[in-house]
Amino acid sequence: MESRELNIRERQVLGIIIQSYLVTATPVASKSIAHNYNLGLSDATIRNVMAELEDQGYISQPHTSAGRVPTDKGYRYYVDLIMIFQCLDESEKKRIEESVGQITIDRKGTSSDVLLSAVKVLGTISRQLSVVLSPTLSNALFEKLDLVLLSSTRMMVILSIQSLFVKTIVMELDMEVSRQTLDEVVDVLNQRLSGLTLAEIRRSISQRLSDCGCDSALKNLIVSSAGTLFDETPLFERLYISGTEYIVDQPEFKQPEKVRELITMIEDKFSVAKLVENNGPSRMDITISIGKENSGCHAQDLTIVSAPYYVGNMVGKLGILGPKRMDYEYAVRVLNYMADSLSATLSGVN
Repeated sequence: MESRELNIRERQVLGIIIQSYLVTATPVASKSIAHNYNLGLSDATIRNVMAELEDQGYISQPHTSAGRVPTDKGYRYYVDLIMIFQCLDESEKKRIEESVGQITIDRKGTSSDVLLSAVKVLGTISRQLSVVLSPTLSNALFEKLDLVLLSSTRMMVILSIQSLFVKTIVMELDMEVSRQTLDEVVDVLNQRLSGLTLAEIRRSISQRLSDCGCDSALKNLIVSSAGTLFDETPLFERLYISGTEYIVDQPEFKQPEKVRELITMIEDKFSVAKLVENNGPSRMDITISIGKENSGCHAQDLTIVSAPYYVGNMVGKLGILGPKRMDYEYAVRVLNYMADSLSATLSGVN
C-alpha cells in the first residue's frame, strides 16, 4: 500500500505510541492509550487508527503481543513531522552542570584534553554511547612547527594548529642533523608557512621554500613528506568514544548475540567514525539516522543523532548512538547544547 499523509488523529496516536514505547520499552495497546490519554476516542476507534497505521507501515505487532511498536518509518515520520526541536531549559542546564561539571580547559592543555572531556560529559548526560570527532584540518590555520631529535635516526615533528590542535609525527632520518641546522629549518618553515591552511601548505610548500638558504637535505625531507605532515588525521584517530556501559544496559541489547554485534561495531573505530560523519537526513544542524538508514549492518538496530561544532573554519561532529527507542527530543537538546559549549571552549570564548 502506498503511503499517504497522516491525519491529525493518526499523528496523535503515532506520537503517543512512540512516547509510550520510549519510556516503557513494551508494546503499546489501544486500551492503554484510551485509558491514559484524554483523546476523546473509544478503545475501538483507537484500534482502528492503529490498524491503519500498521497497514501504512508506521507501527508493527511484535510476535503475538496485543500491542504495537514503532517501525523505522514511524520513527522517521515522528522526528521529521511531529517532534518539536527545543533548547535545554535553565533547570536542565543547571542539572547537567551540577552532575558532570561544565567543559573546562586549562589553556596549557590540547584539543585532545577538551574532546576527551566532552565525550565523557556527553555520555554521562545522554546515558547513551557517545562520540566526538575532532575537526577536519585541511582548512585549519597552521601556527608553528617544532622539530625534536629523538635519536640520530629519528625526529619528531610537532605541528601546532589553531585553537590548541596539535599533530605529531615521528620521521626516520637518513642523515646527521645538528641542533643548529634544526633550528634554522624550523625558523624558515615558521616564517614562510605560518598563517596558511594545511591544504595551502600541501599545495605550495615546494615553491614557498625554493629560495630559502637553509639546509637542503632536511628541507627536502620536509617538502617530500608534506603530503603526510600536513594531511588530515586518519578518520579513526579523530574518534573519541564513551558510554559503552550505558548502551549495553538497554533492553534491546540484553541478548548475548546483540551484545556481541554491538561490541564488534564499537571496536571498529573507523566504522563508528564513518557512521557519525556520514549519517543521514538532517533538520537544521541536527542529523538523525534511524535503523536501516545506517549503512553498517551492525548499526541497523541503532539511531545515530549528530550535530556539528565549529572552531574557526574547522568543523567537527558530536554524536549519540542508541537504540531506536531513544528520547529523540532530549538527545537533540543535549547535542545542541554540547555543540555550542564545545565550539565556545575550543574557540576560547568565555
